[in-house]
Amino acid sequence: MSDQPGPPDPDHNDDENRPDDARGEQPGDDRNPGEDSEAAQRESLEALFQQFGASGDLSQLVAQVQQMLGQMGLGAPGAGGAMANPGGGIGFRMPGTQPPGAVGEDGVNWQLVRDVARKTAASQGEDPTPGRQRREQVADAVRLAQSWLDEATALPASSPQAQAWSRAEWIEKTLEVWQRLVSPVASSMADAMAETMSLPADAPEAQMLAGMEQMLKPMLRTSGAHMFGLQAGQSIGRLAGAVLGGTDNGLPLLPSSEVALLPANIEAFADGLESGADDVVIYLALREAARQRLFAHAAWLGPQVLALVEAYAREITIDTSRLEELMGSTGGALDSETLQRIAEQLQDNSLFTPARTPEQERILERLETLLALVEGWVDDVVEVAAERWLPQAGALAETMRRRRGAGGPAEDTLATLVGLELRPRRVREAAQLWQVLRQRSGADAREAAWTHPDLLPSTADLADPLGYTPGGQAAESGDDLDAELAKLLDSDDERGSDAEDR
Repeated sequence: MSDQPGPPDPDHNDDENRPDDARGEQPGDDRNPGEDSEAAQRESLEALFQQFGASGDLSQLVAQVQQMLGQMGLGAPGAGGAMANPGGGIGFRMPGTQPPGAVGEDGVNWQLVRDVARKTAASQGEDPTPGRQRREQVADAVRLAQSWLDEATALPASSPQAQAWSRAEWIEKTLEVWQRLVSPVASSMADAMAETMSLPADAPEAQMLAGMEQMLKPMLRTSGAHMFGLQAGQSIGRLAGAVLGGTDNGLPLLPSSEVALLPANIEAFADGLESGADDVVIYLALREAARQRLFAHAAWLGPQVLALVEAYAREITIDTSRLEELMGSTGGALDSETLQRIAEQLQDNSLFTPARTPEQERILERLETLLALVEGWVDDVVEVAAERWLPQAGALAETMRRRRGAGGPAEDTLATLVGLELRPRRVREAAQLWQVLRQRSGADAREAAWTHPDLLPSTADLADPLGYTPGGQAAESGDDLDAELAKLLDSDDERGSDAEDR
């Protein structure tokens, strides 16, 4: 019999003997190879985009996400839009309105913060630039205050410049320090936002979409920084509507060579008080000038206060469950209006993890004590300086204590932006301690305590003013915290050197 193959059998299907990937299409099977995986990928992409509040097919979803980016003022380089260059990630900038360098390392557009702060301050009433009469009133009050302080303290005036500012000017002058204080929290907020919408690691599509998630995370991080920037701008703007001077409540927001008052805010503060307007201005000039003398004399003081606030802020953790709850209540949309609403809801600082770390507790105690010592010293010095010349000084001092007890503007802003809540009762204890020391050993002994931080009263000393002796016992402090503060202070020196080099 011949081994030659016979004619093909019309009933025989060679596909049965072929590998799966070599088989032909079966009658009635309209799927092409790879269609299942492509469909699954599209479904996964749609599910991922829907976390951002978008809906529809994939092309519609991409368009909606691009629109959200545009509403937030975020764009990607090139003509491909937000989804261009998936392999290289998304690069964000504020087209047209964001100059190079406007976004800091924390991801916050500080030009936006400035604009929001100024608009918030302007919404609280008229904010005229002080005219010649106002400026002369402030200059005369500061000169008079300095002459009275010369009799109350040995700390000299460092040729301070008397300044009369509008709220907008105060924002411009202090924003750089606020940026330093809140940047650590802004970075934490941005990171938390980037993690909020990540797919679970065990999700079927997680591995498939790993690259896509990494591409979208910069958008989410920028959204978090944008949201915090709105919150910071609103808080600083509200504070600008309440502060009476440049260094209200002991925060060294200005160079020690400037004594600044805000006449429009002082006028509102004085409304309803029995004291005359001129007396109120002089009294507040006394407080500002005294505080600036102290910051100039104790050169270490201002940097240490700021370093403590910054160290506390670095320990802040974000409550991602709260963030997810807020995002869920808005359907996950990331448009500018949604971020604005979330920022407003976070004014109660509910986004910060409630429990403080042990390190934060130590920093908080140290910072509270230091700020209380500053304000208590100012209370005592101003009381001595004003008692001969200003009959209403006692009533004004009580007004300031009530204002402080109700939660001053600086305390509210610190609580909102860095979760830092200070207790004003320690200021009263500190004022009593400085008064006891002055009456027992003289004003020179009171001022000598500021020569070095180790000579200052400790937290325990505030509870026992009679037992305090300058230099008798170094203030307790942890080695780790001291080392961290030293690093922060060293970085300040480097920033200052870099600025001089430029």
